[in-house]
Amino acid sequence: MILDCAIIGGGPAGLNASLVLGRARRNVILFDNNQARNSVTQESHGFITRDGVTPTEFRKLAQQDIHKYPSAEIVQSTVDKIEKEKEGLFKISTRQEKVYYSKKVILAFGLRENLPNIEGLKDYYGKSVFSCPYCDGWELRDKPLVLFGESEHVVHMAKMIYQWSKDLIICTNGKQLIPEDEARLFKSKGLKIKEDRISHLSGSDGKLAKVFFEDGTELSRTGGFVTTELKQPNNLASSLGCKLEGDLGITVDNLGRTNVEGIYAAGETSTGPAQLIISAGHGVRAAAGVNYELTMEEF
Repeated sequence: MILDCAIIGGGPAGLNASLVLGRARRNVILFDNNQARNSVTQESHGFITRDGVTPTEFRKLAQQDIHKYPSAEIVQSTVDKIEKEKEGLFKISTRQEKVYYSKKVILAFGLRENLPNIEGLKDYYGKSVFSCPYCDGWELRDKPLVLFGESEHVVHMAKMIYQWSKDLIICTNGKQLIPEDEARLFKSKGLKIKEDRISHLSGSDGKLAKVFFEDGTELSRTGGFVTTELKQPNNLASSLGCKLEGDLGITVDNLGRTNVEGIYAAGETSTGPAQLIISAGHGVRAAAGVNYELTMEEF
């Protein structure tokens, strides 16, 4: 069977695209490798009717919705290669050495997140240290926080976090990243900056307690945020010739179409970092674009 659409990635964008195309009576397969970027966190927020849902429960509920429609299938597999055939079809090859053919493809595999190289950070990430204040700022409101950052984005992030907690210390792990005028502004707001190299973190059960520095000093903090490095998690887009916005999103039009005919992109794959509800909405957009294009071709 030739698929109407292959959807690569089982996050909110891919899930919602599958739902919309299933309801449109399209034969689709969602390829999900269970490597969601938000899997480390305990709760997801900001999605109306689902505020506080765990990532696992969110995916479970979404998959239940999709399973109501017989033409939509979910396959637990990693897609390693996508090739455009002479007939205009796309050949989808999985790590399990299975091959599928599809008329259209939606890339919705999200982004890969790299943390700063700080000893112990992974033990607290997703539990008391987070990357998105919109997702987790409320739970850390008015607490003594730390912001870890090794890029200039730390300036923007510090200003954002200030809305949730005024008790904030910015740690740049040995790097001088903050311009003098911004440093003066932060000082006037009561924010502290510590540029010394970090030795390690300590705490228990994922709850941050202290930050230790190589100069022997330490800070007591109960949580915080971190600026992360985000990149495409694979070379599928580049191998197809899709135009990229730097290392992040794939360039798309208002229907989610890339510059490669038949290839669409949705969610963080196309926008860069985004909340669940935004990614889900872009999944709807791409699915509608696919269905529209197929309908016009077939009519």
